[in-house]
Formats: sequence, C-alpha cells, structure tokens
Amino acid sequence: MKKQIKQINEKPYNNLPLLPPAIEDIESILILRQVNKSSIRLAELKGLAQTLPNPNILLNAVILKEARVSSEIENVITTHDQLYQALSTNNLNVNSATKEVLRYREAILMGYNLIQKKGFLNTNSIIDIQEVLEENNAGLRKLPGTSLKNALTGEVIYTPPDDKDKILDLMKNLEHYINDQDDLSPLIKLAVQHYQFESIHPFYDGNGRTGRIINVLYLILNGMLNSPILYLSNYIIKHKTDYYRLLQEVREKNNWEEWIIFMLKAVEETAEETIKQIEEINYFFNAMKAEIREKAPKLYNKELLELLFEQPYCKVEFLVDRLQISRVTAAKYLKGLELTGLLKSKKIWKETIYINIGLFEILKQ
Repeated sequence: MKKQIKQINEKPYNNLPLLPPAIEDIESILILRQVNKSSIRLAELKGLAQTLPNPNILLNAVILKEARVSSEIENVITTHDQLYQALSTNNLNVNSATKEVLRYREAILMGYNLIQKKGFLNTNSIIDIQEVLEENNAGLRKLPGTSLKNALTGEVIYTPPDDKDKILDLMKNLEHYINDQDDLSPLIKLAVQHYQFESIHPFYDGNGRTGRIINVLYLILNGMLNSPILYLSNYIIKHKTDYYRLLQEVREKNNWEEWIIFMLKAVEETAEETIKQIEEINYFFNAMKAEIREKAPKLYNKELLELLFEQPYCKVEFLVDRLQISRVTAAKYLKGLELTGLLKSKKIWKETIYINIGLFEILKQ
C-alpha cells in the first residue's frame, strides 16, 4: 500500500469519528485476555532492561534496528553495517537511504527527549517529529487530494479527511486521548490511538513512521517502559497484509476487536524478541569480560567494555572522550583486543573502526 496525491474535482470526504470509541467495542473478553498476556511480557521487558550494564547498549541497538525496519516498510533500504559505519565515522559519503534511516533515529530520540521534558505528547511535538523525519516544515495537510491506494491494483481504498480545520480538530482530539488518564488499559488505548492517527493521515508524507514513533512514546508516557526499546515495525512488516486489512475493517465494519488484538499481539511478540536479545547481550557481555580477563588481563577496563557494547563500531576518539586517555593508550587498547579475536578492525576512508563482532551478530538478528 502506498499514498498517492492527485488532483480531483469532487471532495472524497471521510467523516472520521472523534475518539473515544464506544467502550463495548474496545473492551471485550478476548481483548482483555490478550491485554493480560501483553502486559506481562512488557513488564518483564521493562524489568530486564535494567539488568544491562549500560542502558544505552540496548537503546542504540534497538533504535537503529527499528529505524532500519520501519523505513524498509516505506521501501527505504539500508543495512546495519552502513548505519553503524555512518554513526562511527566522519565520512560524508553516506547514501540517501542511510541518511533517511538516521533521521528516523534522530526523530525518535528527539521525541523521547520532548516527553521527558514535558510529560505529555501534543500536536506540536508530533509535527516536530515528522519535520525531522522528512526534513521539511510542511506541517499538517492543508490541500485536498490525498488518497491511499492499493499498490498492486491502483484502487483507492481509503480517503482521509482533507479539510484542514477538520484535520486540526481531529489531531487535538487525538492529543487529548493520548494524554488523558482513565481506567482503560493503556495497551488498548495504544491500538486505538494508532488507528486514529493513521486514519487522520495528517501529513503529506511520513505518517507511517511518525505513527510508529508515537506508539513507543505512548508506552513511556504511561510508565510501561522507561526508554524507547520496543518497536513494532518488524511485526508489522511480517504481518503487513493483516495490518492494512484490519485498519480498513475498523473503518468499514467497526471491527475494533480484531484490530486491537492484532496490536496487542504485536506488543507481546516484540517484547519477547527484545527480552531474548537482552538475555543474549548480557550473556555475551559476561563472556567477553571473562575472555578479556583470561587472554589480556592488562586490557580489562569496565568502562571500556561498556563502551564497546554501546558503540559496536568503535574508534580511538570514542575511548579518548569517554575514558579521558591519550590517543596512544586508546589505540593500544583497541589493537590489543583485536589480537584476542574479540574485535575486528576495518578501514573506512581515513579512519580505522574496531567492530565488536559477537555483539554485531546479535544486533543483526
């Protein structure tokens, strides 16, 4: 599915209802059962994330993975290797796809900082996030003519509201729904707000990626996570057909139940995958620590080891800045660890990068 903008004479107006939906539509027995399962996994993830030697280890890894996969949904293709190279070097020769994915990372971190500072997520913050993603300041849609089409058949399957005042009213209503506290499970509200945002389709471009950033920010706002370490893009791309089908069934059939259960299962399964990744990172961290102590005890430094996990593509400058040591000493550390087989050096233009091989393999999964 993709968005196309065209000039049309008629006004294909979609009278999207304001939130909230009727409680009986969104709080069935089946939904509540799945809420319980998803909540348990999310709580387990939140707790386990605190066991990492440094929370930035997972934060950087998951954000880059999400940025890559989320952009892949929009047919922007890059690789883990290209992303880490771009982050760790001063090489300006970065392809456009990688730059776009790195903008996604920047938008996530900006959104996270905004809600940490403000304690809420409003329309202006959402506009700011989209502006970083798309590198433009077009803001909310003001012109008619946006329609969502089937990528294979060209058939128009949904026409979002195209009146600028209506779009603004819907966004204000969504803003209140996201920030208001009530007795409804935040996980149910997560599914509802995501449907509403994608149906408003408030921007000319970047709606899908902005909506997926809002999801994780919403979980943080509601205390279900401490940092942006859970992203649903991988689940969505694996179940892309069902995702778009169920969005449309809410619009056409008021089929909230299946849509909400779909999103709840996305949370549950993604949390399980992230838990597994944390366990693998913790295991490898301890194994690498033991191996350094055995093979090169003089090179062991706890802060250095954490840095090698926070920055899987490491370089001398990172050690100099973090450890407050000379370039000569930093180079000695990295070259020494390469001799143990734990790191692998790679020349990128004029810089030498040292790759934490084992960690990189875990992060690519």
